[in-house]
Amino acid sequence: MRITEVKPSSHRKGRWLIRMEDGTLLQVSEREIVDFSLCRGMELTGETRARLEQAAKLGSYREKAMSLLTNRPMSRAELTKKLVDRGAEGDEAGGVADWLERLGLLDDAAYAQILVRHYTAKGYGPYRLRNELYRRGVPRELWEQAMACCEDPAEQIDAFLARRLRGVEPDRKALKRVSDALARRGFRWSDINAGLRRYGATDEF
Repeated sequence: MRITEVKPSSHRKGRWLIRMEDGTLLQVSEREIVDFSLCRGMELTGETRARLEQAAKLGSYREKAMSLLTNRPMSRAELTKKLVDRGAEGDEAGGVADWLERLGLLDDAAYAQILVRHYTAKGYGPYRLRNELYRRGVPRELWEQAMACCEDPAEQIDAFLARRLRGVEPDRKALKRVSDALARRGFRWSDINAGLRRYGATDEF
């Protein structure tokens, strides 16, 4: 099959349009132009065309993955799911993820630490942190290492109580409210009760 036209895309920077004599239009990157030495009038065998189409598809998924990671960091599981949702096969998405890991652009361990620091700064406790790590697809074997960098829950609880109670001596109803709020943030009941005792409360919840 002969190439009848090679021209840059007017809509997507870095993309090229390859028109075949049967009217088929292929969209490729500059890399495929160079790797396959594509030019007008070139004859493509069926095998070469299949390899070109596969390379172009892989390049497109790599481009999408880079765009996704530019918007925000994510785990390997999140990225591969998004690529599959956009039409990639499982092995294609996995191959793109492998490529990004080799480049150092996809790192579950580093991402886990980012998540822990982010949600710790928002005042969340260990249970909530683990829930976020699970929800984002971070492998369980990376959780404890990431959690090691979070703040002492006692300091977080004390700061929360001081902020919510503002130095007053609260009644049982007020203590129940702040205890429930801390539980929703993912703190253990043992840590919450220890914090209440440090604040001077005698009741436990």
